[in-house]
Amino acid sequence: MTTLRMATLLTALGAALLAFWPNAWTTASSGGPVADTPAPDFTGADRWFNSAPLSIDRLRGKVVLVEFWTRECINCIHVLPHTKALYDKYAGKGLVIVGVHTPEYDEERDPALLQAALSQYQITWPVAMDNSYRIWNAYGNQYWPALYLIDQHGHMIYRHVGEGSYDETEQRIRQLLGNPQGT
Repeated sequence: MTTLRMATLLTALGAALLAFWPNAWTTASSGGPVADTPAPDFTGADRWFNSAPLSIDRLRGKVVLVEFWTRECINCIHVLPHTKALYDKYAGKGLVIVGVHTPEYDEERDPALLQAALSQYQITWPVAMDNSYRIWNAYGNQYWPALYLIDQHGHMIYRHVGEGSYDETEQRIRQLLGNPQGT
């Protein structure tokens, strides 16, 4: 096989992997699509839990972790303990977590069932109910769970889709908070 054919094959393989494996391009450092772009607002939430309505402008000066999830998604449920650990460790140091509950199934649109899930999973951070997919669409999101990290100036600097990369996400948070060692 010639070098040119091998390069063409590898390029095509890389493109196919990116199309079917979204985690391959989730960070700003790897040139992903979220690199230093203004974060969309939370306009259009049907209801807020654990907080009055929030906006990106009101959160300036804070590091914000936006987590798209839904209460019946097993992968979302697997990520929740890690989100809770980040909240417990960094909420007092300038991190704000905003859950965006965007339903996959009709029964997930019920506010009473969402409230029960928040109690069951001990979610105490702000959660926007996004039944109309307005926030989901504003972020161009396509997956559950998905994390977006927003810096103190309101710019998205990191995205992760699915489970995993917990250490990388925490390191990004620590860097933004000016505490790269986590102390």
